[in-house]
Amino acid sequence: MRIAIDAMGGDYAPSEIIAGALQGRDVLGQDDEIVLVGDESVIRDHLVALKTPTDTFRIFQAPDVIGMNESPIESLRRKPKSSIAVMAHAASHRQVDAVLSAGNTGACVAACQIRMRTLEGVSRPGIAVVLPTYGGPVTICDVGANIACKPIHLYQYAIMAGVYAREMFGIESPRIGIMNIGEEDAKGTDLIKKTRLLLKNDPNLNYIGYLEGRDLFEGKCDVVICEGFVGNVILKLSEGMANMVFKAIKAELMTRNKLLALWFKSVAKSIFKKYDYHEYGGALLLGVNGTAIICHGSSKARTIKNAISACKRFYDKKINTQIVSAISKTLVSNNGE
Repeated sequence: MRIAIDAMGGDYAPSEIIAGALQGRDVLGQDDEIVLVGDESVIRDHLVALKTPTDTFRIFQAPDVIGMNESPIESLRRKPKSSIAVMAHAASHRQVDAVLSAGNTGACVAACQIRMRTLEGVSRPGIAVVLPTYGGPVTICDVGANIACKPIHLYQYAIMAGVYAREMFGIESPRIGIMNIGEEDAKGTDLIKKTRLLLKNDPNLNYIGYLEGRDLFEGKCDVVICEGFVGNVILKLSEGMANMVFKAIKAELMTRNKLLALWFKSVAKSIFKKYDYHEYGGALLLGVNGTAIICHGSSKARTIKNAISACKRFYDKKINTQIVSAISKTLVSNNGE
């Protein structure tokens, strides 16, 4: 397997990305390869700083970088030699088998969709994120790739995320729910109601109904379907809430009993590690014709290492083949409303 990594994307690029690529070699096989994409002179300078031979990785030259605040489509047009564009181009020409980036999410999604195209039968790709909960891992799709969804998009997200949850986490029949403002059938937008009918009428899906935000961490489902706008808010809110809770507990303990606070520190670290997004690496862009992992903008070296590991598992399990098979069994056209 050949994995192309955007060395220039992310808040801590290129140092943390390159360090993560070095660590990632430990989770790959002897025949696997990591290719770094970015400004070659900069990458080589960082390898030297890390006391690593400059020929450790193959490098694809990409002198330009797309910033986090740049418009995705416009930046891809203006910067065809950016690390994101070059990375996606390499995948489309089968020079690599997978791509990984912590850079501009919108640009990554657009580049992968334009260059790599979508799987047969898939209308729109969606970003699938795994949220670690007390009841087990919950896969949410979409968390930012598509904010203008149609029912067919959400329906296909359910199919793809269901396959992902089954194969990656061994859940035989993933319970699938739609994020809504209430559990009652009459609630929700027209989009939500139409999506509900599609999922309810598919005998191959274990659809359990609508979910409210508070159900997400209660173990009521294995897969949650929502629009990219909603999913992204859920994701960022969850991250912020987790950080706030740990800080609040620590502060309260420090005012009461410093010895107890010191004891709690080790416990908190253990708990936090289980629910830390760095441990899950990155989010898979489901539906593109290839393997694409989108990492958090604040990814550190261990995030990249774990993303490489997730990339390897997804590729080896041939999940895309199973997604195409599952999509082909539906009676709903990908042009449906």
